[in-house]
Amino acid sequence: MDPSQPKYPTILSASRRTDIPAFYLDWFMAGLHSGGFEVENPYNRRRRWVPARPHEVHSIVLWSKNFDAFLRRNIGEELVRRGYHLFFNFTVNADDACLEPHVPPLEARLQQLGELVRRFGPQTLIWRFDPICFYRRSPSSPQENNLEALARIAGAAARLGVRHCITSFVDLYPKVRRRAQRHGIIFEAPGLPDKRAVLKRMAATLNDCGIALATCCEADLLEVLGADGGVRPGACIPGDRLARLYGPHFKRTRDRGQRVSAGCGCNLAVDIGSYHRQPCYHDCLFCYARPQAPHQRGNTTESACKSAPSN
Repeated sequence: MDPSQPKYPTILSASRRTDIPAFYLDWFMAGLHSGGFEVENPYNRRRRWVPARPHEVHSIVLWSKNFDAFLRRNIGEELVRRGYHLFFNFTVNADDACLEPHVPPLEARLQQLGELVRRFGPQTLIWRFDPICFYRRSPSSPQENNLEALARIAGAAARLGVRHCITSFVDLYPKVRRRAQRHGIIFEAPGLPDKRAVLKRMAATLNDCGIALATCCEADLLEVLGADGGVRPGACIPGDRLARLYGPHFKRTRDRGQRVSAGCGCNLAVDIGSYHRQPCYHDCLFCYARPQAPHQRGNTTESACKSAPSN
C-alpha cells in the first residue's frame, strides 16, 4: 500500500487554529487543487503531508465567525461539485466590539447563517455560542457578560431549522488574562454553581426554540449539572452525525489529540490550520490561538473596550 494514501477517508478540520473561511480561502482552495496540505504540528513544528483529493476526504468541517467570502464566491458549491462533503461550525455570538472587534455585525452574520442553511441544509450545521465570558472594565465596575443576544440568535436559528448549539465558558489561560489586562479588561471565572445556573437558563431559552444545548470540554460542569439539566456533552466534529449525513466510512474514534478528559467528544480529524503561520484577524480578546488586528484597520481592540459603556 502507498504510505501516502490514508487507510480511511480523512475528516479535515478547517480549522480550530484559525479562521480559514474568513481569511485563508485562497490558500485552502490551492491546497485542494494541489491534492493536499502540508500540516504543521503546533507543538514540535514537524510537518507532514495530508492527502486531500475528494476520494481521500470523508468530509470537511469548516469553522468560522464570518462566512461572507465563502458564500459570495460560491466556494461551497464548487467543493460539492468536486465531490467534497461539507459540515459547518458557525460561531455566532452577540455584538461586542470589545470582545470581538473585527467580526461582522450580528445582523450580517444571521444573514450568513440563513444562506448556509438555504444552500446546504440545517442538518449540516452546528451553531456555536462560544465562549461565554464574564468580565469587568475595572476592579470596581459592574460585572458584564456576552449573553444579551442569546434569545435573539436562538430565535433566528430555530426559524432556519437549526437544532443544535454548542457552548463553553472562556478558558482563562495566562496569555488570555495578560492580553485582556493590556486592554483594560478583567476576565472572571464564575464558580461551578454560577456556571450551572447560567447553563440551565441557556438550556431553557434554547429549549423554548427547539434547540438542544451541548457543551464543549465542560465535563466537571456537566457532572455538577446532572442528567436532568437539559445539557449534554457535545462534539464539534460529530462522528455520528457525519456518518448519518455522508456514510460511516471513516475511522470512528475519539480524537485523542483534543481535551478528551475535559469532555471533548470530537471524532478523529486532521486539522489543517496553523497557529504559527496563520494568525486570525478577528482579533478576539479571549482567543487562545494567535489573534492579530488587521493591519489596515490598526489595533482597535483597546479603544473599543475603553469606549464601551460600563453598564
